[in-house]
Amino acid sequence: MSANSLAAYQRGATGAGIIVGVIDSGIDLQSAEFGTRISAASASTANNGTIDDESGHGTAVAFTIAGRRNDAGTHGIAFDSTLLVLRTDTPGSCAGTTPSGSATTSGCTHSDRNIAAAIDLAVTNRAKVINISLGGSAGTNTFLQAVDRATAAGIIIVISAGNDGAMNPDAFAAVATNAAVARGLVIIAGSVGTSDVISSSSNQAGTGANFFLTAVGERVRAPNQENVPFLWSGTSFSAPQISGAVALLAQAFPNLSGTQIVDILYRSARDAGATGIDAVYGRGILDLTSAFAPIGQTSLAGSRVPVSLVRNGATSAPMGDAKQGPLGTAIQDSFGRAYSLNLARTLTAAPIQRMLTGALTGYQRNYSVSAGSSAIAVTIAPGRERPEVERLLLAPGDADVARTLAATITSKLGSKARFAIGFSQSASAMTAQLAGRSDPAFLIAPDPAQTQGFASTTAASVAVRRDLGKFGLTVAAENGAVLAPGLELLAGQQTRMQQSRYDRMSVALDRRFGALFTSLNATHLRERDTVLGARFGDGLGAAQANSWFIDAAARVDFGAGWSIGGTWRQGWTMAHARAGLDGSGLIGTTAFAADIGKRNFLFGGDSMGLRVSQPLRLTRGGGIDLRLPAFFDYGTNSVSSFATQRLNLAPTGREIDLEARYGLPLWGGAFQTNLYLRRDPGNVATFSDDYGIAFRFSKEF
Repeated sequence: MSANSLAAYQRGATGAGIIVGVIDSGIDLQSAEFGTRISAASASTANNGTIDDESGHGTAVAFTIAGRRNDAGTHGIAFDSTLLVLRTDTPGSCAGTTPSGSATTSGCTHSDRNIAAAIDLAVTNRAKVINISLGGSAGTNTFLQAVDRATAAGIIIVISAGNDGAMNPDAFAAVATNAAVARGLVIIAGSVGTSDVISSSSNQAGTGANFFLTAVGERVRAPNQENVPFLWSGTSFSAPQISGAVALLAQAFPNLSGTQIVDILYRSARDAGATGIDAVYGRGILDLTSAFAPIGQTSLAGSRVPVSLVRNGATSAPMGDAKQGPLGTAIQDSFGRAYSLNLARTLTAAPIQRMLTGALTGYQRNYSVSAGSSAIAVTIAPGRERPEVERLLLAPGDADVARTLAATITSKLGSKARFAIGFSQSASAMTAQLAGRSDPAFLIAPDPAQTQGFASTTAASVAVRRDLGKFGLTVAAENGAVLAPGLELLAGQQTRMQQSRYDRMSVALDRRFGALFTSLNATHLRERDTVLGARFGDGLGAAQANSWFIDAAARVDFGAGWSIGGTWRQGWTMAHARAGLDGSGLIGTTAFAADIGKRNFLFGGDSMGLRVSQPLRLTRGGGIDLRLPAFFDYGTNSVSSFATQRLNLAPTGREIDLEARYGLPLWGGAFQTNLYLRRDPGNVATFSDDYGIAFRFSKEF
């Protein structure tokens, strides 16, 4: 998750406008730390006549919640929140108190009746959270009834656990365990140091573990009633940090109920001590950063369309280094909280294929048999758990010097027609075979008419050819699987490939003019879950595609073993978003190859060839226009506006492959060497050139 790709939908969350009730010894009215953020409804419920602090404890607690942010010293958690100061200390009990930074040195006393009256004032004035950094014996019915009224109104109450180092919270805080009264909205605050270890003085979770949350309560810097800064310690100062966190969440996400805020704080807390809820740390340690991060399944705002914070799409080789502008959209988490997400940062590029490794890995055995007008050819790749029939990678003319891996059955249908059935062999290869083409073999530089242009595997294919005078007409069909990176990022599965079905139909017309062979091929490709080999998750529309390709090819034999050939491919792809999004785009593609070859180059039986090719590549402007939610309105709890944004898929890099090959018969077999150079491999302009040389020897047994 990147800070640049994900942000809280409402920026600058400070607790502004959120009322925090502070039941304590009052506040320093002369302090500049609070300004006009002390509510006019603030009062003393103990007949003190003023809320001006005498002990310093209340001021320090209030500062920890909402001390101003002025780029000097420290500031409070919710530094722009409004404080409803409710002074409850018994008159005279705080007189002469000398603050020493310890929560236990205050001589102030607070009666349940005064605390209950303060809680009721907080309810009346619509406080979101009430902080009670006090402790003592179990609360009276008067206190319990006031807590009941507050939680019934959805108000969260944070109470200090106590500073006796006991195994259980103070009896006063035990109200949190009273389900009928607390309703799960009372949090008991324990203290930890900066090392996340429970403070020695802090009471532990014990019987209140389900409602116990810790926060830093050691050496918390805050001023006293005379504006003198002290380093305070105790659960009195971990409680206001939790209260400040509540205020921040309530301001940033106004849709949240009190129950949801408490749930978020518990679920986002850092685990400490024994795994899960334990008797020392309870729910764990307050983690404000995690509390603000999305929790649970995220979806496009106003919908149920799931969206990932990490990975929503993986492009394919024809798209290369396609650059994205901001694809900003509004999303929501499982609590309905809105965030802005830059989808462009969740799109990954296809891995660069190392062509030579794949071309030379393993060895195979070829078997063939013919009877009359029929023939069967099978290539077995042994050495695995079991022999498997591999797909045919190259055209039939490549068989003498390259890997021809597949199973095919060919036969005649009368005098003018032939058919072929293939397993793990492309329909394009069988079309070329039925037409009698014999193209030179190259390991790296592809012929666009013989490849998809992106990672795929053929399952089955069939082709039927009929002679029509001087022309030949071939109809072919093929199905298989697109191999695209998976989007579920589990450990160790970043490169796992997922298969998605495709179907392909083609019609080819060919004719010979003496030494010149020409063909024109029209192809329709339907991808079920991908776009030219790229996979997009629901957050980017889960697009699928229909493509049309026109391939024009020619090869001329000049005699004396010389031949020149070339292929041009032009494609048009219509991509459609689904998964609850509106979006589509017309994408253009091109590819080409040209080669020259010579048989009997240096002496009888040898051959050489040179080829230049461009693999399938998107043309400029190719992409998908997506209608994405742009603004989420908490007032109406709905998306108030949408924006159409372009998912650009056109690369800046352009892969050009150059390859030279030479082969000769040797020792009753065939020896071949290939030298190649790939510029901008994978259509990525910033990648270094890929080059190499291969030597191969094959022998028939």
